[in-house]
Amino acid sequence: MRAEIVAVGTELLLGQIANENARWMSERLAEIGVDVLHHRVVGDNVERIVDALADASERSDAVLVTGGLGPTQDDVTRDALAAFLDVPMVHRPEIEGLLRAKFAGAGWPMSSNNLRQAEVPQGCRYITPVRGTAPGLIAELPDGTRIYAMPGVPLEMMEMMEGTVLPELSSLSGKAAIVSRTIRCTGIGESRVAELLDDLFRSLTNPTVAYLASSGEAKVRLTAKAASLEEAAGIVEPVANEVAERLGDAVFSTTGESLEEVVIRLLRERRLRLACAESLTGGGVGERLTIPAGASGVFVGSAVVYTPEAKSRVLGVSSATLEGPGPVSEACAREMAEGARRLYASDVALSLTGAAGPEAHGGAPPGTVWLGLDAEDRQHARGFVSPGERDQVRRWAEQAGLDLVRRYLEGRHLPASDPLL
Repeated sequence: MRAEIVAVGTELLLGQIANENARWMSERLAEIGVDVLHHRVVGDNVERIVDALADASERSDAVLVTGGLGPTQDDVTRDALAAFLDVPMVHRPEIEGLLRAKFAGAGWPMSSNNLRQAEVPQGCRYITPVRGTAPGLIAELPDGTRIYAMPGVPLEMMEMMEGTVLPELSSLSGKAAIVSRTIRCTGIGESRVAELLDDLFRSLTNPTVAYLASSGEAKVRLTAKAASLEEAAGIVEPVANEVAERLGDAVFSTTGESLEEVVIRLLRERRLRLACAESLTGGGVGERLTIPAGASGVFVGSAVVYTPEAKSRVLGVSSATLEGPGPVSEACAREMAEGARRLYASDVALSLTGAAGPEAHGGAPPGTVWLGLDAEDRQHARGFVSPGERDQVRRWAEQAGLDLVRRYLEGRHLPASDPLL
């Protein structure tokens, strides 16, 4: 079964809110084996919504619309659906009664505008709202295509998806399921990943292979379709193992875990405690490490030491280092890690210092990053030059620092510094 999602709302086109509804809906549709082939966003305009419905219904078996079912003048999805079907509106007294009961139960006066929500295009079924006041609408076209219109409020949309839309589509599409698995890597570029997996990308159709990139990370997404979730997962598994083997120790997760989740899990498994000392990242690594559950048992804290004076006073970085190689140097990164481990009495310590830009700092050009790792059995430092603007440099530094800890905890090779530093 092929589906298309049409989101209605000028606020989406203006970028005032993100289209999270489409993402959630696509995930749930994949679970029942429905292929989502298109996402479309249109503003609060009857003619453009009609055009979207016409295009979507020609190429899809199911069209899922969100937004534009409220009581105000710019909520025009029901009008557009009636225009597309070329049918009049019919007042449904049972919906009016439901609306009046909802408002009376809440102790609020009901505006006359809300009566618009009791209007249903002739021949359409409606979905009774539980949370909100906007009924959903269902139109069945002569060729069997179905159009489901739901509110744009996420909880109201989810209620109708789970209670009505997904069960109906599941029964229509038969037994099928789509499973996606994401292998996450860092320290390797997307182009290199694509090169290593080129033959898989070209030859496989089930599962399919796709690449996704973000700052400091590359992802490989494998997607399989089968009669059940178990069968689809079985199709993905051997390919995921092959991908992980080819990409080697650049892979930090084959189950979708974030890098910080991996680090916290490894620390808990080894019963070790981690501390950080951060300069250019300004506490960003510490913030990320507190997100996973169980972090309080293994993450001690992070000292944000943004100035040379703070590095000296808090961590004991020597004046010889600060006045010699400088605050952005291998020597400083090593002393910061040593100081953080001593300060927090931790088993492992990570330090990050550098020049995020746009200006040079401590004699180092923008983009220069130094990391330090200190543990009872290992001391290591790594320097590299990050591409991009200030925010990207900080993100690459965070990723590289967390990955350095991850590699240490897994007993892997620790990367060397860039040869030009």
